[in-house]
Amino acid sequence: MPDRTVMSAMDLSDYLRDCERALIFTGAGISTGSGIPDFRGPQGVWTRRQPVYYHDFMNSEAARIEHWEYKLEGWDAFSQAQPNEVHHAIVRLERAGKLQVVLTQNIDGLHSLAGTSAERLVELHGTNSQVECQTCHLRRDPQPYFDFFRVHRTPPLCTCGGYLKPATISFGQSLEPNELKRASEGAMAADLAIALGSTLSVYPAAAFPLLTARRGKPYVIVNRGATEHDHEPSVSLRIEGEVGEIFPQAVASALGA
Repeated sequence: MPDRTVMSAMDLSDYLRDCERALIFTGAGISTGSGIPDFRGPQGVWTRRQPVYYHDFMNSEAARIEHWEYKLEGWDAFSQAQPNEVHHAIVRLERAGKLQVVLTQNIDGLHSLAGTSAERLVELHGTNSQVECQTCHLRRDPQPYFDFFRVHRTPPLCTCGGYLKPATISFGQSLEPNELKRASEGAMAADLAIALGSTLSVYPAAAFPLLTARRGKPYVIVNRGATEHDHEPSVSLRIEGEVGEIFPQAVASALGA
């Protein structure tokens, strides 16, 4: 009997071979192979820390300290992580002219580090790879500010006097309207949607692959474990398994390498 992982990759490769404008939607499951810890899992940071809401961050020094401590706890893993074969396979699709947009829930910056172009990448929940002033919105390299906080335990400030915060979307903070617009436009232009390593449970992010699917375009889900879209009638192919074993193999087959 053929190996099911191989057969699944072959099924996916057929969709990739036929597409011209793929939407790739990515979640935390694509980054575990890069050593990014599971912050939501049973042993994750969120089991030990309550998230700091944006309103509290802006109005309380204690909340700002708590937020920076939470971010510092995961900073070494984020700053040392490197893209894996899934990230590189997505870049190969772009270079082959088959990528419309990458929509990611991940804040690790690995798509950009792998080489996905800025015009094709929408980081829906922001990125840990920069800090942003909440007043003037200037963005900077985060390392000096994590170093400062590690020593002084004082939240860093911008030169304008505004509060600096890792450029991720906090609880209670609105998603960037321009990024939502880019995501919607990408979904409406795509001729294939593929969700990789996501439970598809966080909205509005998880709605975008459905925008493509409900236009009658194929929709493929690859994930280990159940997703909230598993029973959607618009899903064309559901593959259960490790994204890192399935997706790069499918891309190689589709591109003839």
